[in-house]
Amino acid sequence: MSAYKVLVVEDSPTMRQLILFALKRIRGLDITEACDGVDGLKKLSNEKFDMIFTDINMPIMDGLKLVSLARNDPLYKDVPIVIITTEGAEEDRERALALGANDYITKPIQTARILETARRLLNLPG
Repeated sequence: MSAYKVLVVEDSPTMRQLILFALKRIRGLDITEACDGVDGLKKLSNEKFDMIFTDINMPIMDGLKLVSLARNDPLYKDVPIVIITTEGAEEDRERALALGANDYITKPIQTARILETARRLLNLPG
């Protein structure tokens, strides 16, 4: 079984570790970390990922800008993108989904929610 490549873009090292901890429970995931949107974009241009998790509030380039840039790239127009954020407002959620995010998870992060979302979007067995 070939590994799925997952990019996690999150400026908080603690949050990034929580997301990685959850994702590592799924066998066959190859996880790459990025510390902000610019770093994430750089990594997206260097290799092909099967799924992207990104925060919204980050310095330099936020997650929404990253989503919109990824969606404008033919390589990433159909790759699942999941927003993980403290922004729980309905308009933030709608904006993220309108830009092309596949799902929207609000913090505090629940491991089960990350696992369910990753498995569903990658069509992996539960």
